[in-house]
Amino acid sequence: MNQKVLDTLEYKQIKQKIGDYLATENGKKELKQLLPSSEAETVNGWLDETDDGAHIYRLNHTIPIPKLVDITPSIKRLEIGANLNGKELAQVSAVLNAILVINRFFENLETEKVELHVLYEEVKTFSNLPEITVQLKKSVDDSGKILDSASGTLSSIRRQISRLEGNIKSKMESFTHGKQSKYLSDPIITIRDDRYVIPVKAEYKQKIGGIVHDQSTSGQTIYLEPASVVGLNNDLRREQINEREEEKRILAQLSDLIRPYQMELLSNAKQLGHFDLINAKARYAASMKATRPEISADNQVNLKNARHPLINQEKVVGNDIKLGFDYRQIIITGPNTGGKTITMKTLGLLQLMAQSGLFITADEGSQAGLYDEVFADIGDDQSIEQNLSTFSSHIDNIISILKRMTNRSLVLIDELGAGTDPREGAALAMSILDAISQSDAEVLSTTHYPELKVYGYNRPETINASMEFDEKTLSPTYRLMIGIPGQSNALSIAGRLGLNESIIMEAESLVDEDSQDINSMIKKLTQQTKAADDRARKLEVELKIVTELHQELTEKFNQFTERRDAMINKAKRDANQIVSRTKRQANEIIDDLHKRQKNAAIDVKENELIEQKGKINALEQHTELKNNKVLKRSKAKKSFKVGDDVLVKTYGQRGVLLKKIGNHSWEVELGILKMKVDETDMDRVKEEKPKHRAQTVVHRTRSSSTSPTLDLRGVRYDDAMQRLDRYIDSALLAGYPSVTIIHGKGTGALRKGVINYLRGNRQVKEFGFSPANSGGDGSTVVKFK
Repeated sequence: MNQKVLDTLEYKQIKQKIGDYLATENGKKELKQLLPSSEAETVNGWLDETDDGAHIYRLNHTIPIPKLVDITPSIKRLEIGANLNGKELAQVSAVLNAILVINRFFENLETEKVELHVLYEEVKTFSNLPEITVQLKKSVDDSGKILDSASGTLSSIRRQISRLEGNIKSKMESFTHGKQSKYLSDPIITIRDDRYVIPVKAEYKQKIGGIVHDQSTSGQTIYLEPASVVGLNNDLRREQINEREEEKRILAQLSDLIRPYQMELLSNAKQLGHFDLINAKARYAASMKATRPEISADNQVNLKNARHPLINQEKVVGNDIKLGFDYRQIIITGPNTGGKTITMKTLGLLQLMAQSGLFITADEGSQAGLYDEVFADIGDDQSIEQNLSTFSSHIDNIISILKRMTNRSLVLIDELGAGTDPREGAALAMSILDAISQSDAEVLSTTHYPELKVYGYNRPETINASMEFDEKTLSPTYRLMIGIPGQSNALSIAGRLGLNESIIMEAESLVDEDSQDINSMIKKLTQQTKAADDRARKLEVELKIVTELHQELTEKFNQFTERRDAMINKAKRDANQIVSRTKRQANEIIDDLHKRQKNAAIDVKENELIEQKGKINALEQHTELKNNKVLKRSKAKKSFKVGDDVLVKTYGQRGVLLKKIGNHSWEVELGILKMKVDETDMDRVKEEKPKHRAQTVVHRTRSSSTSPTLDLRGVRYDDAMQRLDRYIDSALLAGYPSVTIIHGKGTGALRKGVINYLRGNRQVKEFGFSPANSGGDGSTVVKFK
């Protein structure tokens, strides 16, 4: 993208806002180099990364990137053979530790089955150097200080230093707290030339004795190393030198340890910066309530409720902007301060953001293009830098745009043709738009010239637009109206503000009739469009409410289904327990019977066997409802008579009815036994009769599964005849006195086939077409015998 459009559309300010969320120097470096891309694969890859970061952020997580400095200078020093100091090694250690933390973070996300587009794969590109990481963490702290654990020698030296310092301070405390403290300027122990000393009044230096290392500016105080601690100080000095040498050796050893991994370390640091930028993009998107745009390779732009990202999102007015579908040029006309320029800059800036892999301040489902270049000639007093250009500079910009644009470019021109004679300016504006149109570039232009309103109607793939103006409040609403050119409100505004009516009337008389008619037409169109928009917004709100209600009902239904399934499963489990218990009882009964039969001493009579079998059958759990009226009516229809074969359910035995005992009991012969059995415990068994031809009697019962209407419209002839034949049989079995066959009018072939079939069916009493108000000859009413 050309630098001019980035400056004009204030792309840099967007990057500054993202930069507020960065933690690493490499992240800031990558953000500084970030520019929109025209490669579909690159842009979609960036958007996938931002989408992953936003998804993680929505889960109340943030990719754990600590503050990291750029280790490139340190790696360059390694390259030339230098050794790193403790601070530089700490910076390298911080990079390696950050990688461990990030790997663990994404492993946890995978365990939680969080779905991501690309970041799981990108995490795998880190070079894990576990041994180096552990050694650096063991040797250097965050500030760069070498730890005692770096080596056993260093630890031993530091213990010796600590012991010597303790001895020295113990001896010198006799001077600060004993009788000789009166010779001191202050009862303290301090250091001069890396040796412990005490401040002694100059006149008493002979009283204590020792080596003078320094004196105060006034000369009244000398810093004296008492003779009793000179030897200890010498030992301490020697151990301190040993400590520095050991630290130097450790730094060299650690530098040599990481020297072979220079490329891996640089790559890790760069990748951490990249993850940091992904984090920042996601957090910025969340703060702006921005959404992911779809990318159209055909440059079809559809921004829904698009809002300028640099304006307070609580106050900015959103607009729908479509370009590249039915029209490739939009000409916005209307007065100043209506929002034309902001609308234009919104389109351009959101397009740059989308092609940079950023979410945009527009509603879900918005679509951006994939332009090779975005050109802008915008000079207005709304620009932050107030870039006020002359007519000649505007023309220079347009000449440059015409030379460089392609059929995949987006051109934004503010106040096209302004700054010169209105007639010449309008003619020039139309010629420039024609030239741009010939290149197939997409254009959004603003103008004051009324001639361009006619141009917008007459040119193909071009449409007029304007910014809505509220005549009641005499203020703009900043809403974009596609398809309606802007109208002049100067005279009406002047009248409302109190300008003399005679002046207004005189001005109206000077305006030609065509202009008045156009303004009247535009006013009417504006009112109609506003009404339609208001109605659409109202319907959108209602649709949202209905959608939410539908979603709530769906959730409730799913909850009900889950609870129902859970109850069914519980019932099945309970039933299985009953079955298992029943089987155990049955087995016990059967085992008892077997024992009785095997025991020759016990004579098992037939009636005992029947009783035992009856116990087994009695274990069956019946699910019929005792108070079910339908079942009662069904049972009432049973009629038993002497000689009937019946099945006694309790014993599972077949018997014959001998005589009725009481109202509901019968004497039944079961083999050699005669027993009293209740009617409810019996089912009549049909007699097996010899096969012979007999008249079949069909009792019709009404079926709820068969409809009284058959619709054959749209069915092929042969299939329709088969379906009709099956349907008539079902209707007869269902007991319907009449049915309706819908065959439509069409060519008449289906209707003729239906009539021929009905004429040949013996069960059909009569048939005829439906009444005129019920389909006429498009359907036939059939009555059965």
